[in-house]
Amino acid sequence: MNRAEEQFRIERDPLGEARVPAGALYGIQTKRALDSFRISLLRVNPALITAFAEIKKAAAEANMETGVITREIGEVISRAADEFISGRHNDQFKLDVFQAGAGTSYNMNVNEAIANRALELLGSRRGDYSRLHPNDHVNKSQSTNDAMPTAMRVACLRLLGELVPALDQFARSLHEKADEFRDVKKSGRTHLHDAMPMTLGDEFDGYAGNIERASDRLRVAGAPLLEVPLGGTAVGGGHNAHPDYARLAVKRLGEITGLPLTEARNRFQSMQSLGDFVALSGALRGLAVEMGKIANDLRLLNSGPRTGLAEIELPAVQPGSSIMPGKVNPSVPEMVNMVCFHVIGHDVAVAMCGEAGQLELNVMMPYVAYALLESLDVMTHAVKTFDKKCVRGITADRERCRWYAENTVGLATLYNEELGFMGAAELADRAIRSGRSVQELIEEETRKGGRTTKAKGT
Repeated sequence: MNRAEEQFRIERDPLGEARVPAGALYGIQTKRALDSFRISLLRVNPALITAFAEIKKAAAEANMETGVITREIGEVISRAADEFISGRHNDQFKLDVFQAGAGTSYNMNVNEAIANRALELLGSRRGDYSRLHPNDHVNKSQSTNDAMPTAMRVACLRLLGELVPALDQFARSLHEKADEFRDVKKSGRTHLHDAMPMTLGDEFDGYAGNIERASDRLRVAGAPLLEVPLGGTAVGGGHNAHPDYARLAVKRLGEITGLPLTEARNRFQSMQSLGDFVALSGALRGLAVEMGKIANDLRLLNSGPRTGLAEIELPAVQPGSSIMPGKVNPSVPEMVNMVCFHVIGHDVAVAMCGEAGQLELNVMMPYVAYALLESLDVMTHAVKTFDKKCVRGITADRERCRWYAENTVGLATLYNEELGFMGAAELADRAIRSGRSVQELIEEETRKGGRTTKAKGT
């Protein structure tokens, strides 16, 4: 055998033989996918691989308990799976996001990698599947069609468990700013024009409330993901699995992940539909809309410093121009806007994938897994950055805010009842044309007419 041949091992599958790198834990089916799908630089979040490894461990232990695999085989699969759960072999998972449907490549990548590591633990060579096989043992009682959506649910729940606390903290920071700005009077604006006076605290309280609502919607959308279809195998009927397998595997998976997982009430339903993922994506879109709106507002309120609103100052995180000295831009809110566009775009794709299923299976799962996990991950980091690098350091220009509050033409609204709508409109028009405040005009009329005009609510 020459040196080149020593760098590879020969494996076989139903399509024939292929060379697999000798140092790889993955096997022939993963190698075929790596060769066939060189489409992009996109890779799935490692949380999906962790969830798959947890499923393999739970399945092996359930299969041992039902007696369909030996204790020796089950225990070594479980030991090998633990290494993958810890992230020790993440370099073995390089599949392109754009690949064959359903996630068979992901499932087989995990099956083969665990099988080969288990073989090493048994003292056997990688690729020597006569003793322990990726399909016959690691994939025992499973199909990609139930393992993939289960892995997606576990991974989404795990990342959602990072996003929701970040949102809760973000809302608290906004409430703290609301308290700090409670006495900062300013002009409200509707249609980007003068409206009634308010406080900067009122504005930030609104932001906090909308983030809390968006977080609540995410919690609601996440709850159905706790029902997993593991045990449904190919189409939902549990073929090739022991009658007790689903109950045992789901129970064990819940213990391994720390999640309160339950068996799907209708495995046919949860395997033919991606509706639960579409709903979660929709809730993420809703969050993106709220986050984007807040980022837009902060950019407007910070505009200036001489020719904009300049009601607030955002923390400077970097110089704002390569040519204009002294320029500082609202960099963090700009980043947030871009993340929000990214998440909203993913939601459109997820919705289209959800509609594209046929009969007993939706094969678009690989992309949905990528898009959802990516959205959860980037949104979590964006929220934390928005909170720590921007919101917590916001300061108010109290004097400028006060000037706007005193000079808003919206103050004319307070005289609707005494002057009538048309009279108050004339007052507002005079203020605009003269450049004087509504209050100045009212005081002047009071002096001239010897009567008191009283604003409603003052």
